[in-house]
Amino acid sequence: MLMDSFVTRPMENIGKQSSVTWLFVAIVAYCIFRLTDSYLDYRRDTASGRQHGCQPPPSLVKRWPLGIEWLRKIWLFNAEGRLLDFFVSVAKEYEPINNVSQNLLLGPRAFHVMCPANVESVLATDFHDYGFGPRREVFDPLLGNGIFTQDGAPWKHSRELLRKQFVRAQYRNLDNFREHVDNLIAQIPFDTVVDLQPLFFSFTLDTTTALLFGTSTYSLRAGVNQETENKVFADSFSIAQGGLSNRFRIIPFHKLYRPKWFREACSNVHRFVDKYIEEDMSKSNEDENQNGFIAQVAKESATKKDLRDQLLNVLLAGRDTTACCLSWTFRLLIRNDMVMEKLRKEISSIMDSSAHPTREQIKRMPYLSCVIKESLRLYPPVPSNNRTAIRTTRLPTGGGSDGKSPILVRKGEMVTYGQYVISRLESVFGEDASEFHPERWENGRLADVGYAYFPFSGGPRQCLGEDFALMEISYTIVRMLQVFPVMSMPRNDLGSERQKLTLVLSAEDGCKVFMEKVTQ
Repeated sequence: MLMDSFVTRPMENIGKQSSVTWLFVAIVAYCIFRLTDSYLDYRRDTASGRQHGCQPPPSLVKRWPLGIEWLRKIWLFNAEGRLLDFFVSVAKEYEPINNVSQNLLLGPRAFHVMCPANVESVLATDFHDYGFGPRREVFDPLLGNGIFTQDGAPWKHSRELLRKQFVRAQYRNLDNFREHVDNLIAQIPFDTVVDLQPLFFSFTLDTTTALLFGTSTYSLRAGVNQETENKVFADSFSIAQGGLSNRFRIIPFHKLYRPKWFREACSNVHRFVDKYIEEDMSKSNEDENQNGFIAQVAKESATKKDLRDQLLNVLLAGRDTTACCLSWTFRLLIRNDMVMEKLRKEISSIMDSSAHPTREQIKRMPYLSCVIKESLRLYPPVPSNNRTAIRTTRLPTGGGSDGKSPILVRKGEMVTYGQYVISRLESVFGEDASEFHPERWENGRLADVGYAYFPFSGGPRQCLGEDFALMEISYTIVRMLQVFPVMSMPRNDLGSERQKLTLVLSAEDGCKVFMEKVTQ
C-alpha cells in the first residue's frame, strides 16, 4: 500500500503538468491563429483599398507619446466650456480636405470627417457598414437596451415599434402643447431678467412625459412634494448624462468609470420612470382598451426593464434636445434685433387676432422655419456623433494630399462627424458660416446642402420625433413672442458663451433674457 501511494502521486503530478502544458499550447496556438488571421485580413484590406485608389487622409500631429497632449487639450477645453470651438479651430487647419485621422492611446484609429459626402456615406449610402461599437456599453448604466443603443434586428424592431406610436400620437392639432406653454409663460415674472433654460427643460419634460406616459409630470406647476420628486429626476438625469459623457471620452476604459454619484443618479432616473410604468400598468388592468404610448410599447416589450429602456431613450431625445434648441434660439434672437423684429412681423401678420397657433398657421411662417433651421445649424442639440465600422468599407473622399481620393476604413475603426464643426466651415457655408443669418435658408438657397445639415441625423436613423419637436419649438416661439413684446439682453450680459456638453449641447451660463409681459 505504501509503495502504491509513492507511485500514484508522481503519476498524478505528471497528469497535471501534462494538462497545463496542453492548455498553454492551446492558448499559444489560438493567439498565433488570431494574429495570422488579422494579418491576412490586413493584407486583403490593403489590397482592396489599393484597388479602389484609397489614400489615407492627413493625421493629427502628435508631439507626445500616444498623442497624450490631444487628450490633455480635450479635457482642458471642455473644463473651460470651449471644447467645440477647439474642434472648429483644429478642423479649419485641414480645410478644404475636411478629413483628418487620429490614433490616440490604445483606442482604434478614428477618422474625423467634415465633408458632407462622407457624412452621407456613413448615415445613408453605406449605413449597413457601420454600427455603434462600444456605445451600448457606454450608455448602458442609464439608457440600457433602447433604440439609441441598438444595432441590427433589435434596432429595426424598436424603430418600427416607436414609429407606429409617433404616428398615433395625439399632438397633431397642437392642443396638447397649449396647456404646457401656458404653464411656462405663467412662470415668467414681469419686467425682470429670467433664465429661460431651466424653464425650457421643465417645459419639455412636461410635454414629453405627457406624450409617453399619458399624463404629464407638470413640473412647471407641481405641488411641493411632486416638485421635489421632479427636481430630483431632472437633476439626476443631467448628472447621469454628464457621467455618460465622461465614459464616452475615455473609451476603451469606460467600464472603469462608475463613481457613486453616477450610479445614484442613474438609479434615481430608473425609479422615476418605473413609477409611471407601474401606474400605467394599473390603469391597463382596469381598462383593457387603453391605447396610450406607454401601453402600446409595453405590449411589445418582453420585460419591464425593456419598456423602461425604450421610454428613457425617447425621453432623452424629447426633453433635452428640444429644450436646448429653444434656449439657443432665444439666445440668438435677443442678440439679433433685426431678426427678432422680422420674425415678430411675420407672426403678427399670420396670427392677426388668434391667440394660439394652429399647424396650418405655423406652416405659413417660412421665416420662423428659417430661424429654427439656423439655430439648429449653429447649435445642434447633438453636436458630434460617431459610428464604428462593422466590416471594412470606404469613405468616398478626403484621402491623399488633395483630399480627393477615397479612404479605406478597416473593421473596428471609428468615423466621427459633427454638425457643429461642419456648420462653421467656410468651405461649406461661406465666409459668414459662424454668423446667425436665417436669410441663408430663404427661397431654397440651401435646398441642395444635403448632409452638411443633419441636426435630426439622416438615412435609416432619421429622427422619428422630428415633426413633434419642430411643432413644439415653433408653437412655443410663437406664443412667447406674442405674450412678450420686449425681449432683450440683460445689461450686464457681456455676450460671453460657455458651453456644457453632456449628451446634448446646452449653455453653461443659461439663457438669461429681460422680459416685458403684455397684461391680458
